[in-house]
Amino acid sequence: MPKIKPSDRCRLRAYVQEFGENIFSTDGKILFCKVCEVKVAAEKKFTITQHISRDKHLRALNRKKEKEDNEKTQMFLNTTTNSSFNSELCSMMLSANIPISKLKHPEFRNFLFKHTGQTIPDESTIRKYYVSNCYNDTINNIRAYLKDKKLWISIDETTDVEGRFVANVVIGTLELGCPGKTFLFNMELLEKTNNSTIVKLFDKTMRLLYPEGVKHDNILLFVSDAAPYMVKAGKNIKALYSKMEHVTCLAHDLHRVAEEVRRHFPKVDALISNVKKIFVKCSSRVLKFTEIAPEVPMPPQPILTRWGTWLVAAIYYCEHYQLIKSVVMEFDKGDAVAIENAQTLFTDNSLEFDLAFIKANYGNLPKYITTLETSGLLLADAVGIIEKLRNEIGIDKSKIGKTIYQKFENVIEKNKGYKAMKNISNILERNTSIRDDISEELTADDMAYMKFAPVTSCDVERSFSVYKTTLTDNRRRFLFENIKHHVIVQCNKDYKLG
Repeated sequence: MPKIKPSDRCRLRAYVQEFGENIFSTDGKILFCKVCEVKVAAEKKFTITQHISRDKHLRALNRKKEKEDNEKTQMFLNTTTNSSFNSELCSMMLSANIPISKLKHPEFRNFLFKHTGQTIPDESTIRKYYVSNCYNDTINNIRAYLKDKKLWISIDETTDVEGRFVANVVIGTLELGCPGKTFLFNMELLEKTNNSTIVKLFDKTMRLLYPEGVKHDNILLFVSDAAPYMVKAGKNIKALYSKMEHVTCLAHDLHRVAEEVRRHFPKVDALISNVKKIFVKCSSRVLKFTEIAPEVPMPPQPILTRWGTWLVAAIYYCEHYQLIKSVVMEFDKGDAVAIENAQTLFTDNSLEFDLAFIKANYGNLPKYITTLETSGLLLADAVGIIEKLRNEIGIDKSKIGKTIYQKFENVIEKNKGYKAMKNISNILERNTSIRDDISEELTADDMAYMKFAPVTSCDVERSFSVYKTTLTDNRRRFLFENIKHHVIVQCNKDYKLG
């Protein structure tokens, strides 16, 4: 290889210095344009000036400058220690369940810039530097608020669309004279759901809440469903939290009674199921129904896992039996098996009597379940509902009625915590001076905070609704830790704690 003349090397370096190292570079043999990423003829200076004056080079130079400006802007935003706008923007988007990816949309960015005058951060900036901070701020604010409060804890788990076991932990305050505040404080993936994993989750949450040492005496109540592993977990947790009472969800208990009612009326169950199928995804039949009965709502479509909805449907058919029958009989039974089944059922006179029996004896049960689901319900009111229902369903002395009443008694008897909460309520209402079934560690001062103690796990069920709304089909690639940050900020959006 021929030796490069020193004069050529010096000349190329001189061109680099003259036109800028950000434009050209050289290895001593060629002149390279960094902007266009091409070799440039350098025998004469004229060819170089001609190259940098071309439109292609100028366009590439503008693109490079814009890119560098954006990088500088993002670097500034990333290193800013107190960007309140970015923090509030992130908090707003998480709280309103607006995907962070919307920051890439030109119209969204232009709207924000137009009405705020602020530099709108890039999506990646918010994800990297603000989402976790927003979550941490939320946890720290809740932790500070709960520090010296009397508390109740509720844990439940669900299976999400990805088949994962997700457990949520809700923490609420027990206040004097008013309902307390409720917070979704923790979310975890469980390998499996059993007594051990629930106890570990409870312990982990308490250490997250009390990083300087768990305040065992502040935990007065644990609310869960009545699954056997939850009952066992409650016993194990109670060994460490001696003041704590464990009550299983009373709304869920009443739902189990409603399921017992359903079990005894298979014809009514079949009617509800078949009429539901008749109108699902068939607009012509829906139109026919609205023409015949314009003022009557469409037949309900109960979801068996949703508390009390089957009874609501049964009561509907009792109230509109003849009308529903006349509509169904108008349809051609050859169009669908469900129509044929429903028409056959309507020929059975006992069906109408079954519906009357259900409404007469259990018509208030859905209303009671709904009332128990209300946030901020007085403990005395919740206990009153259970005792009122006990009297109502105890009136029916039929064979079926006795079986359903026995189911009610068995469900309540297994709820050991209910006995304690009932006695606490009676003490607070001056209806008794006996403290049977109440932990000896629970003081008079502790009981004073139980006036608005919850006896359902509805708050944690509501947090699952938020989780499922967040985990939509187009957000399945979310890492669970990121979902957790989003959902916890969103669920606690109503509380501004300082």
